[in-house]
Amino acid sequence: MRSREYDLDFRDRAGRIRAWGIGLLALAGLLWTWCALLLLLPYEVDEEPDDRYPEECESRLLTERGTANEGLQNGDWCQDERDWPEALAVLGLSVPVSVVGVALFTSGSVSSRMSAHAEAMRELDRIADARKV
Repeated sequence: MRSREYDLDFRDRAGRIRAWGIGLLALAGLLWTWCALLLLLPYEVDEEPDDRYPEECESRLLTERGTANEGLQNGDWCQDERDWPEALAVLGLSVPVSVVGVALFTSGSVSSRMSAHAEAMRELDRIADARKV
């Protein structure tokens, strides 16, 4: 395999690695969005199956009453329906996904830049050798 063919293959692999990184970062962004929606949007709770008049609950993060924190002991159905561990689990899942995404994106970008630099150096050497002759 000639060096040019190897370099093109190297750049192609670097592009694929970078694309995987972008995909994982997009997935992490979706997980962050899901976590934000769980915390910021109000929701409804059925007190019994197929309840015609579900109870309205405030968002978990922006509540002014005790609906998000006090629970069923006060007759509040909102506590059991949307709890903090679910939102934190989504956020916790996004951390390794984003770390791997950043690592792959960085690796692919640096590899591509290194290849472009090596090609530029070869071209400069070729020009310098042509001037000597």
